[in-house]
Amino acid sequence: MRLRTPMPELPEATTWYNSEPLTKEDLVGGKPTLIHFWSVSCGLCKEAMPNVNEFRDEYSENLNVIAVHMPRSEKDLDLDQIQEVAKEHGITQPIYVDNQHALTDAFENQYVPSYYVFDEEGKLRHFQAGGGGVKMLRKRVNRVLGINQK
Repeated sequence: MRLRTPMPELPEATTWYNSEPLTKEDLVGGKPTLIHFWSVSCGLCKEAMPNVNEFRDEYSENLNVIAVHMPRSEKDLDLDQIQEVAKEHGITQPIYVDNQHALTDAFENQYVPSYYVFDEEGKLRHFQAGGGGVKMLRKRVNRVLGINQK
């Protein structure tokens, strides 16, 4: 996805955890949204999860945070395992389970972990992939939220 591209529609998920099914309309118009892709077989994803959870908690009033489970292999399709890993890592935000890669394809996403920051109008303002770069992600989220940085 290119910067300033509108958020794609959210195709039907395999299932949702921690939420009723959400739509693009649920996420656009109110507040910015951070969508992060992860996988149960991804070590970097698990290492980064405390940072994502920190965003979720710190910005709970001002930012939607959505987790997208993107399977990387047959083993990653196990719904019980996804729930178990989510519980172990404190993922309480809505989880879109994407076993058919419908949302993954809509985002043209190839990486886990990866992070997409959309402004309140649903335009992509930042994308990054990989385990590092939490400072940059925080900076971009703060910019979208209009928070001055030191």
